[in-house]
Amino acid sequence: MAKKVLILGGGFAALESAIWLRKYGFDVTVITNREYMYIYPISIWIPTGEYKFEDCTLDWRELSKVHGFNVKFKKVTKLDIEGKKVYCEDEVSECDFDYLIIAIGAEKVKHKGSEHFLSICSAPEESLKIKEKLDKLIKKGMGKLAFGFGGNPKDPSNVRGGPAFELMFNVHNKLKKLGIRDNFEITFFAPMPKPGARMGEKALKIMDEWFKRVNIKKVVGKKIKEFVSDGIIFEDDSKLESDLTMFIPAGNGPTIFKDTGLPLNEAGFIKINEYCEVIHNFDEASSDRYKIFAIGDSAAIEGPDWRAKQGHLAEVMARVSAFNIKMMEEGKEIRKEYLSHVNILCLMDSGNGAAFVYRDNKRALLIPLPIIGHYLKKAWGWYFKNSKLNKIPRIPGL
Repeated sequence: MAKKVLILGGGFAALESAIWLRKYGFDVTVITNREYMYIYPISIWIPTGEYKFEDCTLDWRELSKVHGFNVKFKKVTKLDIEGKKVYCEDEVSECDFDYLIIAIGAEKVKHKGSEHFLSICSAPEESLKIKEKLDKLIKKGMGKLAFGFGGNPKDPSNVRGGPAFELMFNVHNKLKKLGIRDNFEITFFAPMPKPGARMGEKALKIMDEWFKRVNIKKVVGKKIKEFVSDGIIFEDDSKLESDLTMFIPAGNGPTIFKDTGLPLNEAGFIKINEYCEVIHNFDEASSDRYKIFAIGDSAAIEGPDWRAKQGHLAEVMARVSAFNIKMMEEGKEIRKEYLSHVNILCLMDSGNGAAFVYRDNKRALLIPLPIIGHYLKKAWGWYFKNSKLNKIPRIPGL
């Protein structure tokens, strides 16, 4: 009888682990709070009208049929790790599993006045709210726009800076096409003195040149005091006026991880070893000791100071976990690790092109790709959706 694996989450890490565990013959169940998987990297085009909301989704029911795993649509509210129970909406949903993979993601760092900003990396529906407000300002023909992202000193790996840049440059490009860009004041803001520094010094210089070329102002190195209805107040009580504020808070570990006995870092993410295993302290001699995994944004990843949690790393961790579970069941000592795959890799879109960004321990690259880069990213989105549905062959490593 196939061993049962329970996967908590509905993003890149959860889907990839479900796909590979099914390939290895396990009985897999995914618990997610949405009936669709939201493809965040291509949602940047919803506010500008290039994509519709449904263009950025994959139906979990269709995915489950294609790959043969089970899916339950419930919100996880409590984890009882020692008792091997998962509570969903005040009831025990699943407690019969041999392995558990936690891929719930992250919560956002709290900010005073958070109701006054919208985020492209929070609830999927916020992308539609950004579009609605942006459309109103376009109809008005003028306005002040502010784009930014925050940091988390307790865990700098869970910062989403790329999508803020992408959305900002795409909005700039849309306004330019409409012939009204000069009527809009666009400002980028961030509390750290060198936002985007994880891309490397050369990349920072190129980004600064882009900002100047397209007339985007910068307010950086000032901590955010609070968000208000018409802007942002900084620690020195200066104010950035804004008719539409788009901000991406950094991540914190989900609240439900607390009081579970799971080992957490200072930011609340689950500590793992290089094999993505959670090493808990309930019973050092227990055979269950290595049967819990944490991957993607839920995990406290190790690596250099510039490390970042990205979709491709989440998928690597998913494949590593699936392989290691297979090896455990076969009684083999062979293991795969994720640490050698920690790098920054993205195609940062601008609406009229893109930049290929890559960084590892040896080099940091930012290569501008005018025009073609924009269509390459769109091609990736098409490839991602169709390959996950097995409609086209999958390219190894992508």
